[in-house]
Amino acid sequence: MTRPSRSASGFDLTPPSDAERPALEANLSREEAEVLLHHGTEAPFCGGLLNNKTNGVYCCRLCGLPLFHARTKFESGTGWPSFFEPADPDHVVGIVDRSYGMVRTETRCARCDSHQGHVFPDGPPQTRLRYCINSVSLEFVEDGAPLPDPMGRGDRI
Repeated sequence: MTRPSRSASGFDLTPPSDAERPALEANLSREEAEVLLHHGTEAPFCGGLLNNKTNGVYCCRLCGLPLFHARTKFESGTGWPSFFEPADPDHVVGIVDRSYGMVRTETRCARCDSHQGHVFPDGPPQTRLRYCINSVSLEFVEDGAPLPDPMGRGDRI
């Protein structure tokens, strides 16, 4: 399946160039790099965004693409921030993950392909989905504040 070059909400989904990627990755902490670039997982109940209840949008920590709205966040009891739908379906990609002797769906940022977490079919009635996302994969932006734009694309939600 071919991915669109622009999402339904108007964001440029062109992946970072070979020149842009090192600059984006240089701004990551060791833990962020382990999760985003090497498909790691932060410890449950330790993420800085787990208990965040502020209105806003959760963006990809690597490229700044808006991934989830705060209004779709819910308490799942799993130890990671959970959401029942993405900000735009074009912004989150599902990949079959067969690691650890199970089959699940890994979620990645549609623009930079960074690992975000996994999605499970046990969410609330709105969608029955639970996007279980690592806090370190996200950057929270409060309503009214400018979105991160580390790639200089000028996208706005």
